[in-house]
Amino acid sequence: MRKKNVIVTGASDGIGAAAVHQFANNQNYNLYLVGRNRAKIAAVADEVHAPYFIADFADLEQVRHLATALKTSLGTAPIDILVNNAGGLFDDFALTTDGFERTFQINYLAQFLLTQLLLPQFSSEVAVINTSSIAHKLYGHLDLNDLNNQEHYNASKAYGDSKLADLLFSKELHRRYHDQGLTTLAFHPGVIRTNFSNGQKNWRQVYQSALGKLVLPSADAGGKTLRYFIEGTPDVTWQSGEYYSKRRLSKKVNPQANDIVLQQQLWDKTMTLLDL
Repeated sequence: MRKKNVIVTGASDGIGAAAVHQFANNQNYNLYLVGRNRAKIAAVADEVHAPYFIADFADLEQVRHLATALKTSLGTAPIDILVNNAGGLFDDFALTTDGFERTFQINYLAQFLLTQLLLPQFSSEVAVINTSSIAHKLYGHLDLNDLNNQEHYNASKAYGDSKLADLLFSKELHRRYHDQGLTTLAFHPGVIRTNFSNGQKNWRQVYQSALGKLVLPSADAGGKTLRYFIEGTPDVTWQSGEYYSKRRLSKKVNPQANDIVLQQQLWDKTMTLLDL
């Protein structure tokens, strides 16, 4: 059997970095690591002996360059697993240079764009793993006419919306491509002690507090969950098109997540927004 080619975004820190460290000595995978901070992703890549790529998902042109660089590096080799794991959470409303609210762009639009650009190089049995969050259920409510949340911005809602969009994306990706061999899921890694919330004051106080450091699981725990899905057998150990809370299949989702019409509408709107 040939080695599987695995692309992991958000690999410079948190559960992404934890997962790739756990694969460091695994001879079954070729890892391709993506991060925003050059020093951090270079350090992780050096430790696990894997190539790395720089892209700030707040700039969609960098995502396009990333896709080109990945395809150049892979050559004719197929992509077997794509892990859409990059993300962030921010206090204040801000538009990117592309004109989108930055939480929504970094957590969803950039991941959607990267997936679409890499689609032609997917293997016949590719798995797309999307990091979502329980926040999709607690805070998310998508309005297709206000995806930027410009009317009433709230950091938690913006984050919940982006993670709800990731789940809707997984379900529509499954519907469109599962019969062609593609499998996909969205998962909540747990409330993990990582740096993803550094941009949002209230969440940062919880995650980085003394109590948080004492009771919240480390990034290694979330990395093990991600590793479980990477190493698993799609439609055997996990079911395509579904949402998982840690490793457990969960039907406790935001009601919008199961709205087939909304899944299709969000996909179509996203394709238009990204000029795809």
